[in-house]
Amino acid sequence: MSLLSKSSSPFARQLFSTILAQRLEISNYYILSYSQYKTSIDNAQQSEFRFSLPNGNITKEQRQSYEKNGFLVIRHLVKPETLEHFRKRFQDVCTGKVKVLGMTVMKDVAIAKSEFASGEKAITKIQDFTLDDELFKYCCLPEIVEYVENFTGPNIIAMHTMLINKPPDPGTQTSRHPLHQDLYYFPFRPANRIVCAWTAMEKVNRQNGCLVVIPGSHTGELEPHQYPDWKGGVNKMYHGIQKFDPNAERIHLEMETGKNL
Repeated sequence: MSLLSKSSSPFARQLFSTILAQRLEISNYYILSYSQYKTSIDNAQQSEFRFSLPNGNITKEQRQSYEKNGFLVIRHLVKPETLEHFRKRFQDVCTGKVKVLGMTVMKDVAIAKSEFASGEKAITKIQDFTLDDELFKYCCLPEIVEYVENFTGPNIIAMHTMLINKPPDPGTQTSRHPLHQDLYYFPFRPANRIVCAWTAMEKVNRQNGCLVVIPGSHTGELEPHQYPDWKGGVNKMYHGIQKFDPNAERIHLEMETGKNL
């Protein structure tokens, strides 16, 4: 439908034609860009490397390991003094010295009612720490970005950022976390361009609660999640997969301070 009348001036008609041409050019650009993006994704899915990109920051052996297992461990990635800065910031948030609008500070109700009623021992998680200028610096660390780009590409969006604290369980067993898929919590795609950077702020092992993974499970489908059918305490914040092979290989990722997953 034209907005020009027969009596419109030649200049107006020329201007309108120019605008239409520019909009058509922009539309074609986005169509072409999407087509190229989709082609690159399709090619990646058909190649040996579905979940990583040839950026050159990791070796072919590391890429092959990631494709097979779904995780990659990098030693001594973040310096101790950098982690100490983030630790102090976390403590200031826990004590109320620092308050950030919109950032969620989560408590385990059972812990809050126990002997550990105040300070960092009552806090289990800080959610969306990108809203805090100091904690967001973690997402911008060159040593982190350098590796993340191998899986996401250069255009990175930091989402679902968490600083997880694990105080001693108060005896209610509510600190237990069922096996789950992170994709369950992510309302965005494509799945093969999503990656998590996880840094140990202190030594973690099976005694104090390290991460557990089922290698290769990233290649499967997103499974239904719900509350676990456990005897004892169930934390209402944690959903998990109900149907999985109980005999599947599990790897407990015990890590030193500064080690990155």
